[in-house]
Amino acid sequence: MNNVSCALTIAGTDPSGGAGIQADLKTFQELQTYGMSVITSVVAQNTTGVTSVHHMPINMIEDQLEVIIKDMPIHALKTGMIANKQMMEIISKKIEKMDAPYVMDPVMVATSGDSLIDTEARSFLREYLLPQTALVTPNIPEAEFITGHSIETLEDMKDAAKHIVDHFNADAALIKGGHMKADAVDFLYDGSAMHTFSAKRINTKNTHGTGCTYSAAITSYLAKGYSMVEAVQKSKDFVTAAISQSFELGYGNGPTNHWAIRER
Repeated sequence: MNNVSCALTIAGTDPSGGAGIQADLKTFQELQTYGMSVITSVVAQNTTGVTSVHHMPINMIEDQLEVIIKDMPIHALKTGMIANKQMMEIISKKIEKMDAPYVMDPVMVATSGDSLIDTEARSFLREYLLPQTALVTPNIPEAEFITGHSIETLEDMKDAAKHIVDHFNADAALIKGGHMKADAVDFLYDGSAMHTFSAKRINTKNTHGTGCTYSAAITSYLAKGYSMVEAVQKSKDFVTAAISQSFELGYGNGPTNHWAIRER
């Protein structure tokens, strides 16, 4: 199958299987995309929170990236948890070698509230990684940090999407409305038009890994050749189904159901 679509995730782990590398690879598989992974950090976490984190040595992250670049096709890639500036510096250099759309899920805080990235890394992400992205997918707290502006209304979300594209040179920004109280409305600004994606809010606490899953789905669809708007719409449908059929597992925020939609 020489025409297989290949997607790469660069992120931390989740041994409980709902987020991080594990969620990304599950999503890639469900959407019939060949998944590859580079581990940045090994995270001891479950549905209740993060217990401890072990960061991969920088040379190991570089080696993982280099062997993939030398050997495998990369049709799209995404990043999740990148905990420090040194990781970001090497990842940024390697992304330059990949002729593929880059989706950034700017993971900063886990669903449980645990911080996953240090202050220096947050600044580097904003100044150097954002200009390399085809798409960045922040939730409202992440978008507030990136822009430095409070987001309380739908118009604020639209303004944040425009700000990220206009001021930080991202190709496109998708502001996710999961933290709002009404319907789950997301706004995609691609530099020329604002696109709206809406779904009924699902009454569940089981949202562990939704950001990872959403961005991984977009990465899969971009790898398969869909346009950005098509990729986001199909991914919105995918993650909505995953939340609507989520699992009552663990003592905290349970995981979504990655096989809720069987894409064929």
